[in-house]
Amino acid sequence: MFKIGEFSLLSKVPVKTLRYYDRIALLKPQKTDQATGYRYYAAEQLLEVNRIFLYKELGFTLKQIAQLLHEEISLEQIQGMFKLKESEIQQLVEREQEKLDRIKERMLLIGREGSAEKEQEVIIKTVESERLIAFQACGSVEEIPLLFETLNHLLEKENRDLITETQTVLWKESADKDFEFEVGYSLKGKVASVPQPLSIRTLPAESMMATLLFRANSPCAQTACLDLATWIEKSGYRVKEDQPGREIYFPSSENQEDRLIEIQIPIEL
Repeated sequence: MFKIGEFSLLSKVPVKTLRYYDRIALLKPQKTDQATGYRYYAAEQLLEVNRIFLYKELGFTLKQIAQLLHEEISLEQIQGMFKLKESEIQQLVEREQEKLDRIKERMLLIGREGSAEKEQEVIIKTVESERLIAFQACGSVEEIPLLFETLNHLLEKENRDLITETQTVLWKESADKDFEFEVGYSLKGKVASVPQPLSIRTLPAESMMATLLFRANSPCAQTACLDLATWIEKSGYRVKEDQPGREIYFPSSENQEDRLIEIQIPIEL
């Protein structure tokens, strides 16, 4: 057996912590010398130390851990706890990455203040009427990929042959949330019916659509809305308030991050 100092080195747990665990009956030494008060630990107790720290990493309190150590927790149950925690951490990482991306975008916009540099060419074009199979929801810009996931899940197999690969996002302000979104696919055939809550949406033709095309992974992606808004303002146009803005994601056989995106804003004089 090992004295507390030796066990501390082997387990990488401070002596102070081991004494505290002994006091709260979380990890009792294998033997305590009644004459000297020295604590002695067995090598097999390293496994118990590992379980304690695993449960701590999974988010349990010391009181809960004490209960778990006295229960028959199988390896499969521990693996299930780990997978659940892994999923939670992954979601947290993704949310923090989204925050970081937004910070980078804001910093890029701040860096553009006072700059009149024209990074992209704005084109006015006529857009024909178009039919979409769409899913509508309120939320934030960061939720657009999740909306497409929901749409794809709801699409029936027979309808998949009637849609194009081009994705369309429509947005307008919402009273309750950031925006009211509709995400959808262009239809290339007649659809008899669609499952709820999907709908068939007809986009009207627009004679004057200010458009800006860029690649998703280019620096221009972060400033596209600013570039387009600046151009509309300087050119003396107004945004048509009765029509939503549009964002078109063109299909790509290569990396999705390299695909083409076009922002379309209906305008008028």
